[in-house]
Amino acid sequence: MPYENLAGRTAVVTGAASGIGEAVAVLLAAQGARVALLARRAERLEAIAEKIRADGGQALAVVADVTDDASVEAAAARIHEAYGPVDLVVNSAGVMLPNPVEAGRIDEWQRMLDTNVTGVLRVVRAFTGDLAAAAAEGRTADLVNISSVAAHVTYPAYAVYGATKAALTHLSQSLRTEFGPRDVRVTNVEPGLTDTELKSHIDNAELSGQLDGMFDALGGLASEEVADVVAYVASRPRRVNLGQITVLPTRQV
Repeated sequence: MPYENLAGRTAVVTGAASGIGEAVAVLLAAQGARVALLARRAERLEAIAEKIRADGGQALAVVADVTDDASVEAAAARIHEAYGPVDLVVNSAGVMLPNPVEAGRIDEWQRMLDTNVTGVLRVVRAFTGDLAAAAAEGRTADLVNISSVAAHVTYPAYAVYGATKAALTHLSQSLRTEFGPRDVRVTNVEPGLTDTELKSHIDNAELSGQLDGMFDALGGLASEEVADVVAYVASRPRRVNLGQITVLPTRQV
């Protein structure tokens, strides 16, 4: 069985209201982890948490906005009150808002930077102490960041999105130098084309149509397939850190 040591762990998953985050939360809970689901949409979060509980899992819905310091701090306090310290953190919250740079969409640039980069840092700050303490006690401790192949592959009109994901990939690699010596594992997962709500946020009709064409030509990964990768890396023996994983639809090159 590929998931041997997820039962009994306490996980935080951001972006858990849909897509990869939702799939990760559902899978971890099914494997016996207590899961705190973080996202902004209260009704959606609670519906997912209820489904997890109906299937015998443990789930806590926590409304939080990773772009807001106080919101993340309050979320961490609620999780600690309900579940105690955390030993698995999955940063899945992200936004993809493509437009040509010449469009000057500072609103989109700021939202992507604040979610995809600073949002991750806020969550890392909130739970670093937990992860380090778990590792010091001899338990498995994981930080998993969901980046993108856009960190390496350039696409017209996706420059700022790609830059935020390149920053996240580099951040993950840098954090390994700080966390690895303390036995905290850091994994950076870079999915390729994946069928999530991200594409519904695009307000440029031409770019939205191009993305639909890519899905038609290449086929996209299901969120559950990326979640499988996350669960796999978190379930390895604690001395094994799969630091960097790229997961693509077979036709995407």
